[in-house]
Amino acid sequence: MSVRNQRPAGGSGATYRSSAYTSLLPWQVRERRFKLVGLGRRGLEPADVYAFLDRVAGDLAGVHAALAASRRETAVIKDALRRWQSDQARARADQGREA
Repeated sequence: MSVRNQRPAGGSGATYRSSAYTSLLPWQVRERRFKLVGLGRRGLEPADVYAFLDRVAGDLAGVHAALAASRRETAVIKDALRRWQSDQARARADQGREA
């Protein structure tokens, strides 16, 4: 099996990229064209297609990692809000009993 078809090893899901790397935008994916292969063959140049697919897969991995982090942060915030609401309700109930 080639490296291209293997899932990345565990970890954060993010891949190292230099600061000069810019993520693909949807219009870049839609407008991407590949070179045709040489004389006597049909189709697209496989190396170009695989390089582009690797880049798309890398960008998708970054999006999925960011989404997972966002979901974790949302869960923490929701939990903190629920605790705060419970504390507020308890405090109001205690004030009602004292009055």
